[in-house]
Amino acid sequence: MRIFITGASGWIGSAVSQEIIAAGHEVVGLARNDESFAKLQAAGVTPHRGNLDDLDSMREAATAADGVIHLAYKHDFSDMAGAGATERATIEMFGDTLAGSDRPFLFASGVAGLAPGRLASEDDAVPFSGPEAPRGGAEALALSYADRGIRSVALRFSPTVHGEGDHGFMQVISGIAGEKGVSGYVGDGSSRWPAVNRLDAARMVALALAKAPAGSRVHAVGEEGISSLEIAAAIGDARGIPLVSIPPEDAAAHFGWIGMFFGLDVPTSSARTQDLLGWTPTHPGLVDDIKSGFYGSRRPAQ
Repeated sequence: MRIFITGASGWIGSAVSQEIIAAGHEVVGLARNDESFAKLQAAGVTPHRGNLDDLDSMREAATAADGVIHLAYKHDFSDMAGAGATERATIEMFGDTLAGSDRPFLFASGVAGLAPGRLASEDDAVPFSGPEAPRGGAEALALSYADRGIRSVALRFSPTVHGEGDHGFMQVISGIAGEKGVSGYVGDGSSRWPAVNRLDAARMVALALAKAPAGSRVHAVGEEGISSLEIAAAIGDARGIPLVSIPPEDAAAHFGWIGMFFGLDVPTSSARTQDLLGWTPTHPGLVDDIKSGFYGSRRPAQ
């Protein structure tokens, strides 16, 4: 098959592309600039010039493809409404392009907010819908396309997709610890985040492309819930700095914008995904990756 992937040069997308190629498919990747174009070429991916604001370019690539994996997103926390509007417009374009074709349409989503305080599962519907909802209500909209002859599948990723080279949430939290000289956790540290190794997540996406039925939700979750205390302790050990509790009311001041996420308790299961796809996470867990120094390590003695 010829699979069009947005975000193909990104942290998750680059690993997904290699899994799809290894499965014997051709990958066409959206290239938003010359750097992305060259990176895709070097990885054996056919570059297609365009970006998330160029709907015509993406429509052209999707029309010529046997399936679409949409992983790109504008992670602009200063304009979340604008990012959500772009996401909704992109989803609508793919829906119109693929309608009636029974082609697969896999798209990135998340697990935060599904069922705060309890173990979320694939049965939990996303509570957000409509153009004004977070991410433009994209998941609910895209899953509804199963009724339009599209094999739409929600790829729900853990808040941290970790590994060597990660520059996401975990790198931000560790960077803050390095700057402040203490590794903080929120309150009593009992809030939990699910996590998944990048390579395990990529394998799950490839299996979902092959097996997931229309309208399904699959969870890229390797560990159901790691406490913020355990995460902070691993960062503190890796960096050689003390561990401290940050009162919830001070989380925003200490952590900045990521403070509102780090204190969330969002444990999530992937048991049904593993059964459905025959997927078993096998790569190192988050704490092991932190201990490996991927998110900062002790400064050498002066």
